[in-house]
Amino acid sequence: MRVLIRGRKAVSLQENLQKAEKYLKRFKDKPILNHINGQDMPASDGKTFEVISPIDLKPIAQTAHGTKADIDSAATAAKEAFQEWAGISGVARKKILHKIADIIEARAEEISLVESVDTGQAIRFMAKAAIRGAENFRYFADMAPTARDGQSLYNESQINITSRKPIGAIGIITPWNTPFMLSTWKIAPALASGCTIVHKPAELSPLTARLLVEIATEAGLPKGVWNLVNGMGEDTGRALTEHEAIKAIAFVGESRTGTMITKQGADTLKRYHFELGGKNPVIVFANSDLERAADAAIFMIYSLNGERCTSSSRLLVEESIYDEFTLMVVSKAKNIKVGHPLDPKTVIGPLIHPTHFDKVTSYFDIAKAEGATIALGGEPVQDIESNFHGNCSGNCYVPPTLFTNAHNKMRIAQEEIFGPVLTAIPFKTEQDAINIANDVDYGLAAYLWTDNTQQALRVSDALEAGMVWVNSENLRHLPSPFGGMKYSGIGRDGGDWSFDFYMETKNIGFATKPHKIPQLGA
Repeated sequence: MRVLIRGRKAVSLQENLQKAEKYLKRFKDKPILNHINGQDMPASDGKTFEVISPIDLKPIAQTAHGTKADIDSAATAAKEAFQEWAGISGVARKKILHKIADIIEARAEEISLVESVDTGQAIRFMAKAAIRGAENFRYFADMAPTARDGQSLYNESQINITSRKPIGAIGIITPWNTPFMLSTWKIAPALASGCTIVHKPAELSPLTARLLVEIATEAGLPKGVWNLVNGMGEDTGRALTEHEAIKAIAFVGESRTGTMITKQGADTLKRYHFELGGKNPVIVFANSDLERAADAAIFMIYSLNGERCTSSSRLLVEESIYDEFTLMVVSKAKNIKVGHPLDPKTVIGPLIHPTHFDKVTSYFDIAKAEGATIALGGEPVQDIESNFHGNCSGNCYVPPTLFTNAHNKMRIAQEEIFGPVLTAIPFKTEQDAINIANDVDYGLAAYLWTDNTQQALRVSDALEAGMVWVNSENLRHLPSPFGGMKYSGIGRDGGDWSFDFYMETKNIGFATKPHKIPQLGA
């Protein structure tokens, strides 16, 4: 069957399979190498690790397993390249970053198909993620010429002039969910500011990181500015977070890993930017547009396999409409297609890895033990049809799942599940909704549905979340700040907030008239 998407040429699963096989062939023919100081090279000890596709759990690549020595070489290269890269004009950096964006767009099909096979994410979302990556580079490219700009601050006897300077070599550790887009979200502002980088992608989905560093090299980025070292968090990642030449760590991933990185970098007084976990509420008041609220809640938990930090994993519904609304969610969500991620009709593909699949599905038994009702899903999907590598026998497929009759003290309401699993909790009053929403360790995002403007202002102000969307799903506006509070992270991405992390602010004060100076030795 062929499916027409937004007026473009009709595509089919079979066509996507054939294209994916073509793009993946290069990874089967030879191992993925690290990229250090402009050179592709194996790990210093020659070791590799296997990358499997969650579609069928069969290998799609061998990847160099970076060592401590490899990290040292990469960090040294980034440190040595820093003065040159920071010293060129912002206009020159802008041109290179725009060239990177051009090449990303030209290779968007390749990027999206490779990432879909590597992560299990549906192609309908990965196609957009590749273009989002190009948009990230274009946005920060345009900011590069003014990245160092500061302010002039006057008082009675002094003029203060501020400026910003890039801080040096940055360690960037990116996650396995939508890795291409999230890598660009970190790397683009780092390069625009004048920093150099050592990138360690997630070991579960490293393929598009290789494509991205190739694109940067083709665009003319000087050697040593962008280094790539693959490996595991416990050895390669740790070597990066402990290295004295690395001035800061930008990390996206689990909250627990964030605490470990903080400890590992303590001796070198690193700066951190963490985008961590979430248990984000979507609050639905009875006065809201229930159809739109249901569609938004469903999109934010069941798109991207539910493997997203901003997913609306807790559904808080006013008691008077709780039954009606949860039935509406069930009615809509039961039509969501679970299937091969390269099928254009698929919404939910396989979860990233059997270990993660086991974690997500363990909450089905936890929900039952806690007394919640499984109103939708709650059982792995067994009958996925595909012919990629012969079949989809990986058994990592989880359907859209909804827990009802829940309360906020349950584990299913407190712990980040990171899958297509939604927990619905009723509330009585506005203050009750606020209390439930805030009663978790996390504080990344929140979603609020109400037709009462004053209520929207009150509740959004009271929510303990770095980002709140009112009558909306997660719509990103690149100049706006992105980040969380509590266990959800430290710092903000987006717009000028990104440069606060990658750059140091310097103040220079000029006296405008003589002032009394204390004469201690008089």
